[in-house]
Amino acid sequence: MSYLDIKVRDEEGKEAPLREFVKGKWTVLYFYPKDNTPGCTTEAKEFTELIEEFERLGVQVIGVSRDSPESHRKFKEKHGLKVKLLSDPSGELHKALGAWGKKKLYGKEYEGVIRSTFILSPEGEIAWKKIKVRAKGHAKEVLEEIKKLISPEN
Repeated sequence: MSYLDIKVRDEEGKEAPLREFVKGKWTVLYFYPKDNTPGCTTEAKEFTELIEEFERLGVQVIGVSRDSPESHRKFKEKHGLKVKLLSDPSGELHKALGAWGKKKLYGKEYEGVIRSTFILSPEGEIAWKKIKVRAKGHAKEVLEEIKKLISPEN
């Protein structure tokens, strides 16, 4: 099964395969650990600040975490976020794309979300990816990468 066939829910609770959310558009798909945590809030706000630039290029920005659609709605309202958020409670999409794995914190090893970003072509193919992302400044880096992909002559 392709990662595009994995079912996720949007912040309104609508369930559909990922392909229905990314159909026919360049898409930034970023995976983050948890709504309302400092790094995740910074990343979401930075993508929101640049959303008009992404949209001018015909690109949509979608954040994915294991949080519930209700948590996503509250996160968006609290911070005025303009990115679409998808819920992957089982972590199936995370695992399929490599955004889940072993991590270390204070010398302890555990499994968890690996902050990662993928740029998907309108056909749903991975055109660019970065695993183990630093939240601060990442949205700007992704915007520069998308510009290279969409108009390589620049």
